Amino acid sequence: MSTTISAADVKALREQTGAGMMDCKNALSEAGGDMDKAIEILRVKMGNKLGKLAGRETSEGTVQSYIHATGKVGVLVQVECNTDFVAKNEDFIAFAKDLALHIAASPQTKYVTEDEIPQEDKDREARVFEQQVQDKPEHIRPKIVEGKLKSWYEEVVLLNQPHVNGDKYDGKTIDQIRGDLSSKTGENVVVKRFVRFAVGE
Repeated sequence: MSTTISAADVKALREQTGAGMMDCKNALSEAGGDMDKAIEILRVKMGNKLGKLAGRETSEGTVQSYIHATGKVGVLVQVECNTDFVAKNEDFIAFAKDLALHIAASPQTKYVTEDEIPQEDKDREARVFEQQVQDKPEHIRPKIVEGKLKSWYEEVVLLNQPHVNGDKYDGKTIDQIRGDLSSKTGENVVVKRFVRFAVGE
């Protein structure tokens, strides 16, 4: 009888090891669903490459643009990887172009990651949300504030947002799409920066 491997387990193993989706799935199947055993299998298979993907220095990449048909909104985005080979890869370039389109359609987006948000801005939003929940029972207030902050991050942080083309990407966030591409190419794919120009803003 074969063990059913859950998508959550595969994701957890990927996050721990940086190995590809299929490699993680196969290792879990081989290990009968045992996470520690699966990590061992991957270590043997991948050697010292394991876990280093996310930490690898990015020195190659692409800059792609999107200009809306009206000519009123334009975006430049810089996405990096490890080798020139992947920088020229169709999937990699298509990801950068789709990213530019997404940013053009998301005027609230200000940061690539949560870490880029200044602490005083996070504190200010938290204070506003705390004021808004004063009428709620005290024991549930922190949970509501946490939920409101999470929604705000999704509004302003690029990696937290589901791609605007939900049909094409199954409602995945930009970071999930980036992670899939990283696994597929075997390289550290990093969204470095973007700039959005809009007439009248």
